[in-house]
Amino acid sequence: MHTPQTPGRPDETPDGLFGLDEISTGPAVPRSAGPLFRDSEQARRMLSVREIHAEPGSAASPRGRQILARFPDADVLPVSSHWRIPELHGNEGNAERWVRIKSTVLVLGERKTLTVRANGRSADWIAPGAANGCAMACSYCYVPRRKGYANPVTVFTNIDRIVARLARHVASQGPKSVPNQCDPSAWVYDIGENNDCSVDALISENTADLVHAFARWPTAKASFATKFVNPDLLLLEPRGRTRIRFSVMPPDDSRLLDIRTSPVEQRIAAAADFVEAGYEVHFNLSPVVIRPGWEDAWARLLQQMDDVLPHAVKDQAGAEVIMLTHNRDLHDINMAWHPRAEDAIWRPELQQAKRSENGSWNVRYRDGTKAAAVETVRRLVHTHAPWLPIRYAF
Repeated sequence: MHTPQTPGRPDETPDGLFGLDEISTGPAVPRSAGPLFRDSEQARRMLSVREIHAEPGSAASPRGRQILARFPDADVLPVSSHWRIPELHGNEGNAERWVRIKSTVLVLGERKTLTVRANGRSADWIAPGAANGCAMACSYCYVPRRKGYANPVTVFTNIDRIVARLARHVASQGPKSVPNQCDPSAWVYDIGENNDCSVDALISENTADLVHAFARWPTAKASFATKFVNPDLLLLEPRGRTRIRFSVMPPDDSRLLDIRTSPVEQRIAAAADFVEAGYEVHFNLSPVVIRPGWEDAWARLLQQMDDVLPHAVKDQAGAEVIMLTHNRDLHDINMAWHPRAEDAIWRPELQQAKRSENGSWNVRYRDGTKAAAVETVRRLVHTHAPWLPIRYAF
């Protein structure tokens, strides 16, 4: 089967396996319907794993064996470190195979550093992630800046140690006594800083283990942003202790920049199902890309959200506003596989260099441009979605 190339997007169909417009175009699947999503045709189009680069200890672990059994036809290639795979991370030619690698390659490793970092913006704490990398291919994603010329999913199989570390940290904090922008009463832990937990749930039970763990901790709450609607998550029992932040942007921007993601309309439509299933659902207005007509595009998106979302979603929703951040190295990679995206997100006349918290040099909108844009988004939300409080804007 050959899927025609979508105008303005790279042709990302490896060997005719799938096309972007085939992925997640229908409504969310009810909790009682059908087999688990990871076994569906949609999941097979998202991930057709043919190579698994695995640290020996990770492959031999219980979680590693489960993952290998899920992809029995994949070639397993031993590696000494999930960070040092020269044929992936050091091969400049991989930039032209960016999307193919994301769908066909998987890495298994063990997370060595289990640090819980203070945040104070979107979350109180950044949890040690259970994965990094992503099977989706958003052109502005910051994760590949550390991984060189390929950014497939790396699954950390020592999930038991990650959960145990979080349990100790939650216990050490005690109850939250002072409300803040993260949450009025719970300590919020971002469990998906460098990954998309909804996609990770197609691969392993790591996301389910974290959701179930936080469901047992009355003083804490998990949080992760996602651009992928995975109905498998509706089968879990979060008991209000996991916050899903559906990232949304104007559909025209998403079709250009959010490669291999669920359509924005589906992310919005899924919110009610996730609230009913026991999740807290917020929205990331992210990233905000300054381009001709961007204010009108965001106004239409917010009007759509106001029209379709039920009161059950609106009554508990919150939002984050995140302006676009880019990076010169990522710009160079994108020019090899999706140069049309760079017409929108590489705007030197509007951007300035700024060192990030991890020490790398990124490109962000100039201070005055950014401040004016944030105020415009606040005004648009107040006008078209006054039920949506903005917790955080950056």
